[in-house]
Amino acid sequence: MRHPFALFLFLAFSGLAVAQQPGTRPLVLSLKRAVELAASPEGSAQIQLAGEALRQAQARSDQARAALLPNFDSSLTYRDQTVNLQANGLNFNIVALPGFTFAFPALVGPFSVMDARISGSQSIFDFSSIRRFQASRSGISAAKADVDSTEEQVAARVARAYLLAIRADADVESARANMTLSQAVLSQAENQKKAGAGTGIEITRAKVQLADDRQKLLVAENARRSAHLQLLRAMNVQLDIELELTDKLGHIPVDPITLEQAKAQALAQRPDLKAQQQRETSARLSATATKAERLPSVGFFGDYGSIGSNLFDNSLPTRTYGATLRIPILDGGRMDARRAEASSQYRAEVVRTKDLKEQIELDVRLALDALQSAEEQVTVARDGLELSENELAQARRRYDAGVAYGLEVTDAQTRLERARDNQTQALYNYNVARIDLEQALGKVRTSVR
Repeated sequence: MRHPFALFLFLAFSGLAVAQQPGTRPLVLSLKRAVELAASPEGSAQIQLAGEALRQAQARSDQARAALLPNFDSSLTYRDQTVNLQANGLNFNIVALPGFTFAFPALVGPFSVMDARISGSQSIFDFSSIRRFQASRSGISAAKADVDSTEEQVAARVARAYLLAIRADADVESARANMTLSQAVLSQAENQKKAGAGTGIEITRAKVQLADDRQKLLVAENARRSAHLQLLRAMNVQLDIELELTDKLGHIPVDPITLEQAKAQALAQRPDLKAQQQRETSARLSATATKAERLPSVGFFGDYGSIGSNLFDNSLPTRTYGATLRIPILDGGRMDARRAEASSQYRAEVVRTKDLKEQIELDVRLALDALQSAEEQVTVARDGLELSENELAQARRRYDAGVAYGLEVTDAQTRLERARDNQTQALYNYNVARIDLEQALGKVRTSVR
C-alpha cells in the first residue's frame, strides 16, 4: 500500500513544484487536498516528529525485549606474559636432594596463552524484565495514538487556516462588490446632478464612499495574501506558491447530536485520550516491574572454548555452565526509592487521564454551544442581508424619483456593506464551530477526507 501513497505524494509535490515556476497556473487547492498534504509523512513537522517518537518507542521496546532473549559473546584472547612466583606467594629458594641441588626461579616465562571462547546467558525467570517489556509495548501503542492525535491536530489547524483563507477571499469579493456599488451610486448621483435633481454634496459624498471602499479593498487583498501564506505554512510547503481555493464559505448542516451522544463518541474516538490511557497502562506496568525487582530471578550461563599456547598444537577444550539464583537482600534503599518514584508516576498518569476526560467533556459542551449560536448567527445574517438589499433598492428608486436625498442611498449602502460583512463573519464562525465540534469528537480527518 505504500507505493500508491508514495506516488500520490510525488504527484502532489510535483504539482507544487510546477506551481512555483513563473507564468504557471496557481495551485488549485481544496480543503481535502490541503489536509492530505499536511498529514503526509513529509508534510507537517509535527507529524514527522510524532513518527520519530514512534520509532524511538519501538527501539525502547526492542531494548526491553533483549533482557528476555539469549545473549552470546565470542572472544579470542592472546597474551604473552611472565609471572613472579614470589609475588604470588611461592617463595622457594634452593631444594637439595641426594645427588643434586635445584633452585626455583623467582620469575617464570615468558610464555604465551591463546584462548578462543564463546559464552552465553539466558534469563529463565525475571518477572521485572517481563513487566518492563509489557510496559514498552504499551509505550508503542501510546506513540501510535500520539501519531493519530498529531494528525488530528494538524488537520484541524489546516482546516482553520483554510477557512481563514476562504474568508479572506470572501472579504475581497465583498469589497469589490461594495466598490462596484459605490461606482454605480456615484454615476447615479452625477446623472441626477445633470438632470437638475441632485446636488454637488451628493456627488462628493458618493466619491468619499468610493474612496473608502477602495481603501477597504486594499486592506482585504493584503489580508488575503497573509491568510494564504498562513495556509501554506500550516501545510509545510514553500511560501512562494500561489493558491486558488476551490471551496467557498457556506452553510453545511450538521447531523443533530445530543450532548450524551457527543460525549460518548469523543471518549471512544479521541486519539489523545487513547494515547493517555496507554501511557497510564505503561506507567502501571512500569510500577509493577519496579516492585518485582525484589522477587528472585533465575538465569543460565555457560561458555565453551579452546585454550593453549596456540590453537593448533596443544590447545584443549574447556567449558563452564551453570545457573544463577539472584535474591535481592539489601541495596541501601535504592529499590524502595525507585518503587516510590514509579508509583508516583503512575498516580500522575491517572490524574492526567481523569483531567483529560473532563477537558473532553468541556470541549464537547463548548463546541455544541458555539455551533448552535453560529447557526442562529447565520440565519440572522441572511435575513439582515436580504433586508439591506431591499432597503438599498428602494432608496435608489426613491432617489431616481426625486422623493429622497442621496444621503438615504449612502446610508442604505453602508448598512448593506455591514450586512455583507456580518454574513461572511457568521458563515466563518459556523464553519469554525463545525471544525471545533469535529475536533472535540476526534474525527476531523474522516470528516474532511
